[in-house]
Parts: sequence; C-alpha cells; structure tokens
Amino acid sequence: MLKSLTMKFNKVNPITGNNENEECTHQSSQPQPFTKQVNKISKKDSCDLPANSDPQHPTESTTAMSEQKEMGIRKESPISPLGVPVINENADATLHNIVTKMRQRTALYKEKLKEGEISSPEASPHAGRNSTQESNSNLKAEHYYGILCWQFQKKPLTEYLKRMRLPRSIDSHTDQFYLLWLLLVTIAYNWNCWLIPLRVVFPYQTPDNTCYWLIIDIVCDIIYLCDMLLIQPRLKFIRGGQIIEDSNELKRHYRSSTKFQLDVASIIPFEVFYLFFGYNTMFRTNRMLKYTSFFEFNHHLESIMNKAYIYRVIRTTGYLLFILHVNACVYYWASNYEGIGTTKWVYNGEGNKYLRCYYWAVRSLITIGGLPEPQTLFEIVFQLLNFFSGVFVFSSLIGQMRDVIGAATANQNNFRVCMDHTIAYMNTYSIPQSVQSRVRTWFEYTWYSQRMLDESDLLENLPTTMRLALAIDMNFSIISKVDLFKGCDTQMIYDMLLTLKSAIYLPGDFVCKKGEIGKEMYIIKQGEVQVLGGPDGAQVLVTLKAGAVFGEISLLATRGGNRRTANVVAHGFANLLTLNKKTFHEILVNYPDSEKLLMKKARVLLKQKDQHKEATPPRKGFAFLVSSKQEMPKMFKALLGGRGKADLARLLRLKREQTVQVMRQSE
Repeated sequence: MLKSLTMKFNKVNPITGNNENEECTHQSSQPQPFTKQVNKISKKDSCDLPANSDPQHPTESTTAMSEQKEMGIRKESPISPLGVPVINENADATLHNIVTKMRQRTALYKEKLKEGEISSPEASPHAGRNSTQESNSNLKAEHYYGILCWQFQKKPLTEYLKRMRLPRSIDSHTDQFYLLWLLLVTIAYNWNCWLIPLRVVFPYQTPDNTCYWLIIDIVCDIIYLCDMLLIQPRLKFIRGGQIIEDSNELKRHYRSSTKFQLDVASIIPFEVFYLFFGYNTMFRTNRMLKYTSFFEFNHHLESIMNKAYIYRVIRTTGYLLFILHVNACVYYWASNYEGIGTTKWVYNGEGNKYLRCYYWAVRSLITIGGLPEPQTLFEIVFQLLNFFSGVFVFSSLIGQMRDVIGAATANQNNFRVCMDHTIAYMNTYSIPQSVQSRVRTWFEYTWYSQRMLDESDLLENLPTTMRLALAIDMNFSIISKVDLFKGCDTQMIYDMLLTLKSAIYLPGDFVCKKGEIGKEMYIIKQGEVQVLGGPDGAQVLVTLKAGAVFGEISLLATRGGNRRTANVVAHGFANLLTLNKKTFHEILVNYPDSEKLLMKKARVLLKQKDQHKEATPPRKGFAFLVSSKQEMPKMFKALLGGRGKADLARLLRLKREQTVQVMRQSE
C-alpha cells in the first residue's frame, strides 16, 4: 500500500532524480536506535517520499508546509491533479492523511537528530555510512553463523542446571529417581555399618591411609546431609485419604516424624573430638542410626522386582553374614583384651587377622563345635553369651529363610496338591489311562503357561477398578473388533470384560460341535482353532488364530437359532476366553439401548447365515435313510437336446406295443 501511495504522490509532486538520490543516501546514514516499527516507517517515508528532509537544506520546513497545503487542497477536490477521477473520496483522503502524518513524524525525528536530543555515534554522513555498513555486515555474519552452527551449539550450563533442578514434591512409590537415590544412601549406610566396627577393632586404619578413609567418610556424610535437607522434605504423604504436595506441609511433616530425629542423630558431628582424642572411628558410630532409608529401599525394590523372593533370600543371607562379621570383630576385641596368643582360646596372631576371626565366629555362632575350651572367667562368660546369641540369631534367620522360600513356592505347592488329589480320584474310580494322561497334560500345560490353575482366584482379591484396568489392557482390543458389539455402550463392554473366563483346550479337543446348543461366545487368547465341515465333517474350512472371535451369534439367537453350525477343534494348545449367555443377558438388562442395537444386528447376521444354508429342507423319518436322487449329468442333458423328453416317450410307447403283441401271440 505504501509503494502505491508513494508512486501516486510522486506523480503529483515530481522532483529531480538527484534530490531523491541524495535523500535516500542521507537516510541510509542515519542511526538506528529506535524501535523496529519507527525505523521501518522512517526509512520508507524518507526514501520514497519526495520531500527534501536533509537537515543541511534550509528549505525543508517551507517545502513541507507547501506540501501540506497541497494535501489539504486535494482533500477538497474529488479530481486528482492529473485529471484521474477518484473512485472513493474517503479512502483517498485517509491515505493522504496517513502520508502526511508519516512525513511529519520523519521531519520531527530528523530535527531531534540535528539538535542532538537523540544520541548518534556518527560524526558525519560518510562515517555513519561506513559504520552502518559494518554493523549490517556484522549482523549478517552473526545471523548466518547462528544458522549454520545452531545444531552444533552446546546449551549453556544454566539449562542443564534447570533440568537437574529437583521437583517441589517427590512421589516415593513411583519416582525412579528416588529409588536410585535410596540406592546411593543404602551404599553409604552399608559402608558405615560394615567398616566402622572393622576400623574400630582391627588395625587396618593407619596414619598412612587415614586421608583415604577420611575422604570416603566425608562423601558419605554429604550423602546423608543431602538426603536430610533436599530429598526427605520433598516426599509426598497421605493425610485423610488425600495426597499432600504443598512444600510447607511436606517439610512440617518430615520434621515431626521419627525418621527426622534419627537422621539428625546420625549426622551429629562427633568428629570434633578428633581434635582432642585423635582420629578414632568410634565417634562415627552414630552414622549407623540411618537404618530407615535402608529398609525403605528394600521395600521399594521388592515391589518392582518380578521375583522378589530371590532378593529376600539374598537379603537374609546378608543379615547372617553381617552378624558373623560383628561377631568376628567382637572376638578380635576379646582376644586383644586378653592378650593375643596368651591362651589357646584367643586369637594367636598368625595368618590373616580378619579371616581367622571370621572362621572362629562361624564355628561359634552356628555352634559347629570343635573350638578350644575357654580358660579364664572372661572367656567362659564371653563364650556362653556367644552360644546363646548364636542359637537365637541363627534359628530366627533359618526360620525367616524357610518362610521366604515357602512363600515363593506356595502356588506350586497348591498346584501339586490339586494334581495329586485329582490323580488319586481317577485311580479310585479306575479311569482309563488315556483319559488320565490327558488330565495330567492339562495340569502341566496350565501350570507352564500361567503358573496358576485359575486366574480368577487371583483377581478376586483385587478391587473392581483394578480388575477392570487389567481386563481392558488384556482383552478390550479384541472385544472392540467384534462386529456384533460395535456401536454399543462402552460401559457395557467393560462389564463384559469382567465376566470373561479363561479355559485351556488340549490338541484335538472339541470346543463346540455341530448341532449343539450354543451358550457361550469364545475369544482366542492364545493358540489356534480349526473350523471343520464338508461331507464327512473332517475338512478344515478355516483356521482361527489369536484375537479371533466365534460363537457370538449364539448369545442373542432364540427359538432354536442358537445351534452350532460347524465343529470347532483346538489345533494344538488353545487358551480361550468364554462369555456365558446367561451372564451376558444379565448385563444387557442395564443397557436397553445396546440391547435393541444388538437384536437388530443379530437378526441381520442370522439372515446372512440362512442364505448360506442348503436350499433343500432337511429330510426326516424314513426318508432320512434313503439316499437322495442324483441330478442328471450335464453331458447327458446336452446329448438329449431340446427333444429328449418327446423321443423317450415315443420309445416307451413302441416298447409297450411290442410287449402287447408278444403276449397275444403266446396266447
């Protein structure tokens, strides 16, 4: 619009080309300290419009005034100075008004530049032109460099710090970061639990390696502090059935808990006594009070593992090894107290100190025997206490190990008991071995495929919401593809999913037989089934694989229309989901609209099924035993032609006449 307006205005007020070039050259040398909008307007106005806006020319103001007067005259006349008629007076007046205001604004900015009100780094037009060209070239270079190197440019450190910033609240049950953090805290806790007694009793901490022990201790203390100050005050908690996420509430809840008190006690810097008593690890014993994080880590890890009993066995074994470790440390302390090598009962100082003491702890705590007899009163009391504690600790750990293994194999034990009872029942009633073999095969495959005999027993312990979520993930994609259920209420389909039952068929088992009453719909969860037909009923018509559905018409068919039309046999082991007809009708009571839609679809499907049946009605009674008359071959029909019936009648008539003549002659 501005270009067309400029061309029109130039025709009205023609000027020489030299003035225009000088004006544009001067404008290109002006600074650009303004906003983009003002800069664009000033450039277009100063370069395109013909007014002499150079501050060096004294006739600028008079020219502008004369042009304003001319613009006022144009507003009054409906004919342009060139004699071209104006199509719209309002539009023409508006455009002229815009041009006038733009010229006035440009003149105002130039006057300010001339008076020095707006700072300009240029001293002369030539210098300004050079500096402007340099700045433009620098901007272009930076622009192209940014485009070429944008993909290779590294993000600043602040961006990574923002991403690493901790959230305001942490869900301790689902956040994987919190589980990894608990693993780090557990490592620091085990370092203190295992090595503090070792360093206190055994002479493994020397002045030469003190700096290394000190560095690791400082790292563990930093982990404890970060956990207490940054992680634990952000953990969500449940109060009154609601999940609390407010930062102040989370901090207040943590500070009022027993865990906070233990964390504070575990981080108290008793190491200041190093200055008075020397570097003694005994002052770090309070670090072992942070046991809550260790047990919390065990709980979260067990909840996400597929075979949690394996970790439970390893953890129980670790408890036993730790108790033996502490017993070895106590035995070395007792030997050092009595004097190493003074009696036969104490450690004699030969070989590896820790291994020899650990071996003695194993034999003493597990009461293996074969130990030297204690000599002094201290040794006798120590050995008695060690025996009593060993019996108690070892028996409790063995009982815990038995419970862990028993819980891991509980399902397998129930399966074995059920299978043994079934086999005993079949032997009592002298069931044929072929049937018994198939029953055993069913038990073994069921256990191998799903590790339980009936999935419904496990799901019954879950609430309805959880059972529905599992059923939707497993079977909703299959049910939604059934043509009979398309367009039905989604909630009705959800209710159907909750009533599905799992059934396993062995190779060659009949899922359904032709002519029997259909009372169930089948969904193939795993395996294949074959639909049989043909004259002898052994021809494979189609093979249905996992995800296929059959028998759905039987759910809604009435008045004898729900009979099976073909034999369906399991091809290999097949796991099918069944939907009972009675249960399905109980569900439809609550969904009348879906019931009407299903009835309409059922009638259409039944009509389509009837069209595929044979045209001849079924024979009953004695006629069923007589074979039907075969149709005349097509080749014989072709030989007879159109006169076949007439010629045959003539031949029969001649034959009859000949027979009559023969009888007369014989008479």
